[in-house]
Amino acid sequence: MSEKELRRSMAVFPMSSVMQLTDLTARKIRYYEEQGLIHPQRNDGNNRVFSLNDIDRLLEIKDYLAAGFSIKEIQKTYARQTAKKGDFSESDIRQALYKEILNESGLAPFDPFQKGRHHKGF
Repeated sequence: MSEKELRRSMAVFPMSSVMQLTDLTARKIRYYEEQGLIHPQRNDGNNRVFSLNDIDRLLEIKDYLAAGFSIKEIQKTYARQTAKKGDFSESDIRQALYKEILNESGLAPFDPFQKGRHHKGF
């Protein structure tokens, strides 16, 4: 694991910071954890702590939901992502799976990976 990947996977953000960064409630974040979409670590006080990767995943979940995907569809997407993971970057896999889901569902194109796209306001 590269130094950059290591830094991105370090769980250092408390729930309050994640709520501000993602504009999600604590309840929604806990629900996504219950559904197996995120896996935050716990500190010595048994409080959830999140990494930059966790925050990215939460923002991605928001984008999927805003595009009309259900929690079950998102779970399947992440399951396929895990199964297909190989020599591709995580970003490549996310983009490919997102396009595949759009094609299968017949939904209008919506690209959360478009450069300059802001997550605020969803």
